[in-house]
This record gives sequence, C-alpha cells and structure tokens, in this order.
Amino acid sequence: MDLIKRILFLPPLLLLITFLAFVLVRVAPGGPFDRERRPASPEIERHIRAKYHLDESIGRQYLRYVGGLVRGDFGPSLKYRSHTVNDIIRQGLPVSLIVGGAAFGVALGLGIPLGFFTAVRRHRWEDMAGGFIALLAVCIPGFVVGPLLVMGLAIHWRLFPVALWGTASHAVLPVMALGIYFAGRVSRLMREGMQSTLTADFITTARAKGLSESAVLWRHAFPLAVLPVVSYAGPLLADLLTGSFVIESIFQIPGIGVFLVNSSLNRDYPMVVGLVLLYAALLLVLNLAVDCIHFWLDPRTRHG
Repeated sequence: MDLIKRILFLPPLLLLITFLAFVLVRVAPGGPFDRERRPASPEIERHIRAKYHLDESIGRQYLRYVGGLVRGDFGPSLKYRSHTVNDIIRQGLPVSLIVGGAAFGVALGLGIPLGFFTAVRRHRWEDMAGGFIALLAVCIPGFVVGPLLVMGLAIHWRLFPVALWGTASHAVLPVMALGIYFAGRVSRLMREGMQSTLTADFITTARAKGLSESAVLWRHAFPLAVLPVVSYAGPLLADLLTGSFVIESIFQIPGIGVFLVNSSLNRDYPMVVGLVLLYAALLLVLNLAVDCIHFWLDPRTRHG
C-alpha cells in the first residue's frame, strides 16, 4: 500500500521540481542571448523572444511548457537552435547510459568483493591492504584518475584511444575513471555493513547451531550487510546515468552531462529544465526500486 502511495506521489513531486527549476533558471542573472558573438539589435532580439514566447509572463510560459510536457515535448533549445531538447536527450542520453551503467558495474563489481573480503579478514594484513586501496580510491577523484589513465594506458602504452567516442574501446578509460572512485566508497560501505552484521546476535546463534562459515557469511550475513550499498546504489546510478561533466569533458564524450552544464551557462531555459526533470525522474524511480530491493533483502521489513 505504501508503495502505491509513493508511485501516486511521483507525478506531483516531479511537477513541483519542474516548477522550481523553471522559475529559478529564469530569475537568475543573465539571459539566453547574452553570450552571442554578435549582439542582436533590440528589434531582432524582440522578435526572437516573441518566437520562443519569452516575452510572456512566467506563469504563461510555465503553463505552455507543462502543456508540452503532457505531449512529451521538452521544447526547443535556445542554444542549439536547429535541435529540440528531445533531440539532445536522444543524442546524449544513450552515451551517458553506456558510460554510467558500465561505471556502476565496475563500482559494484570491485567494491562489494573488496569490502566483503576485508571485513571477513578483519585486523589482518589483507584488511589493512584492502582498506588502504579503498581509501586511496576515495581520495583520488575522477578528474585526477582520468588524466593518469590517459597518460599511462593511452599515451605511454597505447592500449586505448585518448578521447572521443566511437567504439567500445573509447569507453574503457572513462568507465575506469568513474568506476574506480565509486568502487572505493562502495567498498567502505560494504566493509562497515559486514563488520556490523558479523557482531550481531543472530550470527552468533547461527554459528552455535553448527552452520558452516560460508553459510553464515553468505546466507545470513551478506543479505543484511549489503543493505547500505543498496541504499547508496539508487542515487549513485542516477548520478552516473546522467553523466559526469568532468569525465565527459576530459575524454570529449558527447554525453548528457556536457549539455547540462553548457545549457546552464548559456541560460538555455528549456534545456536546463528538461535535463533537471530527467535527472529527478531517474533519481525518484531508482530510489523507489532501491526501497523494493531493500524490502526484499531485509526480513525485518517483511515480517515487522
């Protein structure tokens, strides 16, 4: 029942987010035509503003925009005037989905086993070594890891392309630059969750019943220990899927993150609101999915 309420709550919440983004981007200093190389005459600018309905009140503009959203139309881009916001999303989102989805897999694929292993080998050299690796990954951000990977794997050893986008090999370095940093955070969450779970009373009871150590770790400890990672996975995946402007800039990837930042700088109102709405929808839906997985993994929520 609670799940149904949350699903019904999504449309009005997205509408509120759209309204706030729509108003805030318009009251911010500057305008969509201030960065033109050749400033237009007042008459030409007046005609352009009339074409895009920018001469209307904010209320009328908002109602017009919502009417377009109902039809699935995010409006025209004020910066890329031969494209609509829908065109830009269709162009950039698949690229960000590939890079972000692969980076998410790297973060979980490296972070969960490392955190699990270091927690099981607590206070041993493996624990200290794994903790140091996770801490190093967290402390070195992607905009530092990216150039290091380019210098080592692209320029020195020539294993992968330096930048741009075209083949699967172009995705390797940006995926590594994004995934390694978040793998460190996932590892620390997994380690803390595992260590906390292994000291619980039900783990002591399971061992007292004579269960094997592997059964205790995987069947009883792991489903609860991974819950902090599951809670973090929703916002992480939404963040990765909508692109990382820094990584996309370093590797010259035509993802959605570059368009979001450029549209903010250029006051491209429809583009900013459309991409904010896209990010908010992804975040809300993925958080809802995370709660469902959390409910499935945690027996206390199913029986409590």
